[in-house]
Amino acid sequence: IEMAADRNPPVQHRLSLSYQASQITFGSIFLGNVPVHKDVPRCAGQIHGFKGCIRDFQVNNKELFIIDEALGGQNVENCNVPICDYNPCHNGGTCTSDAENWFCECPKIYSGKLCQFVTCDENPCGNGATCVPKSRHDVVCLCPYGRSGILCGDVISISQPSFSGTDFFGYTSFLAYSAIPNVTFYYEFSLKFQLVNHHSALQDNLIFFTGQKGQGLNGDDFLVLGLHDGRVVYSYNLGSGTATIISKPLDLTLSIHVIHLGRYLQKGWLKVDDQRNKTVTSPGRLVGLNVFSQFYLGGYHEYTPELLPKGSRFKNGFQGCIFDVQVRTNMNQEFVSPGTPEGHPNSGRSVGQCKDSPCSLIKCRHGGKCVESGSTVYCACLAGWKGAFCTEMVSVCDPEHDPPHLCKQGSTCVPLPNGYTCHCPLGTTGTYCEQG
Repeated sequence: IEMAADRNPPVQHRLSLSYQASQITFGSIFLGNVPVHKDVPRCAGQIHGFKGCIRDFQVNNKELFIIDEALGGQNVENCNVPICDYNPCHNGGTCTSDAENWFCECPKIYSGKLCQFVTCDENPCGNGATCVPKSRHDVVCLCPYGRSGILCGDVISISQPSFSGTDFFGYTSFLAYSAIPNVTFYYEFSLKFQLVNHHSALQDNLIFFTGQKGQGLNGDDFLVLGLHDGRVVYSYNLGSGTATIISKPLDLTLSIHVIHLGRYLQKGWLKVDDQRNKTVTSPGRLVGLNVFSQFYLGGYHEYTPELLPKGSRFKNGFQGCIFDVQVRTNMNQEFVSPGTPEGHPNSGRSVGQCKDSPCSLIKCRHGGKCVESGSTVYCACLAGWKGAFCTEMVSVCDPEHDPPHLCKQGSTCVPLPNGYTCHCPLGTTGTYCEQG
């Protein structure tokens, strides 16, 4: 007999028998405790039930799915993972948790659920835009739904939303609608989408998502649709395992793709364009989908896939246009738009109108290039220039200057007609104030 616990060396015990041992046939395996009506050999002693979480279970190197493959059981609940044990916070953030929730306390210049974003000290962005630093002095405004422009001051009308995936700063464009009611036992969705004409739009991209909590590592109920390796992927989890349907590769000669999908109890179906209808039955015995989060289209509020339940994670947001999204939760109902009766979202970010280009209204100076991400737009300046429209020259003393000045910390860099000089603090001397 050999046993190893944690990372300790294995412990062995050898027993010599005075007789030939016959082949032994085992009965059922019980996990956590033994039912009262089962006879236990006296030599086994008194057995007490286990209290805690059992995550993975393997026999002869074969993984047994603890819930799905069980023949029976009682008084077993879903394990709440102590997320702070995984140290999820970035950039020196401190993780704090209680029985219901967890959050990261971020250092001053960071924000986001995981402290993954740098914030702006002085925020010039308007109308609730998300401000991110482009450099030490320049910022970019990620515009909310219905706004566009350098500082998000322009009003735009959106009938066919355009999404741009994950931007240079790590944010995705998205729309968030109110949670869709009454999807527990039955739902049908239909939508159309148009892809941008480049390879990354087909690789690993979220189309829509809704979940039990909207975030977490512990396999909550969820419903998700996305693209992976050029195919449409539809998955749902009713609490006892994930069911997934994967379409055939998309016909890229079509400019617009049409999707119909649905579920009744455990059985789900997916139809893409002119492909044949495909079906799947979810594992386990549960038949109801319990989701409470908002309905996210095109991306996620803070798109780090670790925040979504396992099995629903796509690495990137959608790239292209999604339109004519319709849903019904009863076979006898009419299809309606998600959200309000008019189909308006509760919130959104960097979503433009399909085929519109905000860069058509922006003129970057001195060789700067206009960059657009949905409704968000900014100028990427050439070396030596800065500012919203690349109109300000970078001084030899500015942090953005390449190469950087050599004045030592504590000294003051002063630009000259040709080069610069360093004004030294008391107690230092030399060209760059490098000597005591």
